[in-house]
Amino acid sequence: MKEFLGLPIDAAAHGGDIDQMIGVVHWLMFVLFAGWGSFFIYTLYRFRRRAQSAANYTGVRTHVSSYLEAGLAVFEVVLLVGFAFPLWSARVTEFPPDDTATVVRVVAEQFIWNIHYPGADGEFGTTIASLVSAENPIGLDRTDPSAKDDIVSVNQMNLPVNKPVIVRLTTKDVIHSFGLPLFRVKQDAIPGETVRLWFTPTMTTAEIRDRLVRRYSLREGVLPRELQGPYSAAEDYADKDGNVIVGKGYSFSEEAVQQLTAAGIFDVKASPDSPTEIACAQLCGLGHYRMRGFVTVQTQEEFDQWMKEQEAMIPQDVPAETAPQVQ
Repeated sequence: MKEFLGLPIDAAAHGGDIDQMIGVVHWLMFVLFAGWGSFFIYTLYRFRRRAQSAANYTGVRTHVSSYLEAGLAVFEVVLLVGFAFPLWSARVTEFPPDDTATVVRVVAEQFIWNIHYPGADGEFGTTIASLVSAENPIGLDRTDPSAKDDIVSVNQMNLPVNKPVIVRLTTKDVIHSFGLPLFRVKQDAIPGETVRLWFTPTMTTAEIRDRLVRRYSLREGVLPRELQGPYSAAEDYADKDGNVIVGKGYSFSEEAVQQLTAAGIFDVKASPDSPTEIACAQLCGLGHYRMRGFVTVQTQEEFDQWMKEQEAMIPQDVPAETAPQVQ
């Protein structure tokens, strides 16, 4: 059913429940479409002009339509009470404890995502509106002791796999929608409010990239349109002398395609560079198309190493007004 509906890879612990509900809803839609479509075709044939049917002044005396309507109502109640309400309740009330999760603050704005980590102390530093600037987009007060180890990045969120993630979502300007399609997450960011949401990633970005490897043909000697985007090779490609033309993880170019075909390589495997994206699912202005961020799900060891690298880049003894953000 998932393949039939064209759903993306499920990379979250709760994704199966979401996909199941989507499947049930679509089955209901199919039954309604088939039922009403058949009835419509029947009426077109039954009451066509050529049939010259006599008028019926008594009308329908059976209760079939009432039974059908009642059955549909019961099915919708089961769908809500049995699937939607429990799933919704688990997402909004059954939050994991903060000390067992990766807690991150996401501040949306036109047209970027600001990602704020609390650092080793687990405490978010104070943010002040008057300190907001191009260098300090969330107005982080570095003079606050809790802010000295805070990490701020733009359009890049790193997360450990198989560990709950708690997102504190807010916005600096208009309504945005925080969308992570592969993690089955979508939540509006409301001005003046902080909305909490959570999920547990079950696959690393590298694993997802491996799942999305596809074969592409170079037989026409030109760079396929699919590979003109952010795609990279899934393995090394070398000529007969062993010289690597395109290495694993590197993108293809027109020149590389010509070299590959000259070496007798007409089929390559590639996957998207950044399959785990942050998408804004709400039209938020003229630059909406640019509001694209990236999620990198890593092993716990890789995530810890990334945090150490970011902590080493935190400015020390810098006035709050000029404190730069960590990239």
